[in-house]
Amino acid sequence: MRFADIPGLEEEKQKLINAVERNHVAHAQLFYGKEGSANLAMALAFVSFLNCEKPSKEDSCGECASCRKIDKLVHPDLHLVFPVAPTAKIKGKDVVSDNFAGEWRSFALDHVYGGASDWLGYYGFENKQGNISKEESRQIIKHLSLKAFEAKYKVMLIWLPEFMHSAAANAILKILEEPPSGTLFILVSHNYESLLTTITSRVQLFTIRPFEDQEIVGFITDKEELSSDKAQKIATLAEGSLNEAIKLINQSEADQSDIFGDWMRNCWQMKYKELIDKSNDFHRSSKVAQKSTLGYFLSMLRDALIVQYSPGLLRVKEEEKDFILNFSKAMNSDKLEFMIKEINSGLYHLERNANAKILFLDISLKISSIIRRS
Repeated sequence: MRFADIPGLEEEKQKLINAVERNHVAHAQLFYGKEGSANLAMALAFVSFLNCEKPSKEDSCGECASCRKIDKLVHPDLHLVFPVAPTAKIKGKDVVSDNFAGEWRSFALDHVYGGASDWLGYYGFENKQGNISKEESRQIIKHLSLKAFEAKYKVMLIWLPEFMHSAAANAILKILEEPPSGTLFILVSHNYESLLTTITSRVQLFTIRPFEDQEIVGFITDKEELSSDKAQKIATLAEGSLNEAIKLINQSEADQSDIFGDWMRNCWQMKYKELIDKSNDFHRSSKVAQKSTLGYFLSMLRDALIVQYSPGLLRVKEEEKDFILNFSKAMNSDKLEFMIKEINSGLYHLERNANAKILFLDISLKISSIIRRS
């Protein structure tokens, strides 16, 4: 990972570069940013820059032995700690990061903007709570007691220290405050407010802002063939999270069309069990995905309303057109307007942290009632 791989955030990158140039690199730093921000990416780019054998003034070279190893997260002087949970094969004192390192490397390389739920789901921890245990703190001290193999800086990178058990946090306080010479602690957090004050008082806070819409648009259009309208819509929904933007790219509009069709049929036929199941599915998705789903439903209803007045104005994909035309014939304009009002109300309350499961079921029941009105 290099600074050039991260879209935007030029001011943050320059601060880190200046710290290295002025030899003002703090021995313990906390890279804080909301989930979907560049905090892990920025931390890895910073580590590459620090240990690069041929750095430029703006970035690591990306070609030397150190850069290649850090790019693959296999550098012997880069130690990784992250939340883990017991499995059928790994239990007790063996539940430490070293025993999950290969899987986490693969995850981080593919999902550098991901969060805890993404990692836990990626490994298959079966909804278990991730944790950084007291045994992990012993491993941290053990790793840092060894001399650096080849790098200028030996780095202990702790991803999501907010998952650290209080006993583990207390156990590393001394070495966090006075690490061995040439050793750096880099903590990467999405919720540093939940850390013990004894930890936060020993680290230098480096805040990384969310991505701006245009930074997201530039990144996703470089990676995928997207229209400017689609890219802008995704960036707006993502609300500064590149992780959510990537998920929205992978969320097929065809899938949403099928979901909408099934939902309308269940509302029409008053299949309450299916509506409850859909409410549970809706609840399990991320808030951005929930907003995207309701937004898509809203656009389908608006298109159905357009057909009522000016069919020539309809501009949709061919696979959606037949459904909208048939659906519009079954609904009058008053019913469509009431449905649009209900979904707009749902989006309003979703923004204000309404319970997603209750909200979706409530919308479903109201629309079912609207559909069946004479």
